[in-house]
Amino acid sequence: MLRLYIANKNYSSWSLRPWVLMRQLGIEFEEMLVPFGDPGQPSPFHAFSPSGKVPCLVDGDTVVWESLAIAEYLAEREARVWPADRLARAWARCAAAEMHAGFSELRNVCPMSCGVRVRIDTAPAGLARDVARLDELWCEGLSRFGGEFLAGGAFTAVDAFFAPVAFRVQSYALALSAPASDYVARLLALAPMQAWYAAALEETWRDEAHEAEAHSTGVLLADLRRSAGA
Repeated sequence: MLRLYIANKNYSSWSLRPWVLMRQLGIEFEEMLVPFGDPGQPSPFHAFSPSGKVPCLVDGDTVVWESLAIAEYLAEREARVWPADRLARAWARCAAAEMHAGFSELRNVCPMSCGVRVRIDTAPAGLARDVARLDELWCEGLSRFGGEFLAGGAFTAVDAFFAPVAFRVQSYALALSAPASDYVARLLALAPMQAWYAAALEETWRDEAHEAEAHSTGVLLADLRRSAGA
């Protein structure tokens, strides 16, 4: 069976991508959750991942790292990973690649932390540009392909690549147009997304660096996670 190595669900946006893709498409795998290591210590991910990062997919003696490479590897065995239509598939790959390599301000200013709610009083210009581009891209896909998801009526890899952004929108109350907001709501309502979120709230492990990043963005309004002593 496929084994997917991931890190803590509250923080690990990269891990979420292949995880939600496989869960939503019904691709069976064994989840291998390895917590982030302590600062200054060697990465615990080097034991299974050549890059020392997650996610990492293991299929027998084949090791696939990087979320985009994992999606393409899965597509070789499951056609539903990408849209069936050639034009939709090309667009979906472009959008996923843009997410994979871009939106740095969104990542830096609004790191994924599923269980917190933060108010951003003054958004940096770079974040505003990233959110505007995100809205534009999502609305293009929804309008052009006429479905509930970005490249048509079915959830595909491009939606998985933006799944972590849905949690960011929820955590930081990012302002979007009505079509983009509705799309976020659809992503958050998916059963695998609900399962990931519930597990994230149950995690009591905290990483100081991740916590500091999330709290530095604005005013912490709520922390919905279970505390270590609960």
